[in-house]
Amino acid sequence: MPAEIRKTLLHIEDTLIEGGKVAETPLRMIAAIAVIRNPWAGKGFVEDLSPEILDCAPGLGALLTKMILDAAGGGDKVEGYGKSAIVGLNGEVEHASALIHTLRFGNHYREAVGAKSYLAFCNTRGPANAPLYIPLMDKNDGGRRSHYLTMQLSVADAPAADEIVIALGASIGGRPHHRIGDRYQDLKEMGGDVDNPASV
Repeated sequence: MPAEIRKTLLHIEDTLIEGGKVAETPLRMIAAIAVIRNPWAGKGFVEDLSPEILDCAPGLGALLTKMILDAAGGGDKVEGYGKSAIVGLNGEVEHASALIHTLRFGNHYREAVGAKSYLAFCNTRGPANAPLYIPLMDKNDGGRRSHYLTMQLSVADAPAADEIVIALGASIGGRPHHRIGDRYQDLKEMGGDVDNPASV
């Protein structure tokens, strides 16, 4: 069965002033959230999670992607992106991971915004009103530090013990007044290989 969705939420925040200085271009961050019944709730330890992943992940990816695109005004407007999930206290972190760490979920978003980078992520377990962290990075350039952002919010009544909060995040713009350069400058100064930053 597709995901049993109790509620959806759309969160939009605009940063107009940062560090006491007006942002030349305000930063907009968007989160699209679904609160779902944990499809593994009450089943004990489940070895094979794939049936529920196949049932739930594609529809969630499509729904949350549409919410982001509608709020942003189109995929081309999205610059930073990420994903997150919180499983309720009766679930496993693996349950949260199962629904967001699959191409059947993430590819809806990745393709809709024309991204090249992997989706930054967070997966945790907690009670209702637990902090939801959505890390963001530039959709095409993992070394662009201006777009290293983290959204933080919460849903007052979720996740219940047998629920999962699933979220996608987006930014239009980077941090106002960003001034720490990027990883490529560090690599150049340190004599590293820009094409092999991990030196492996």
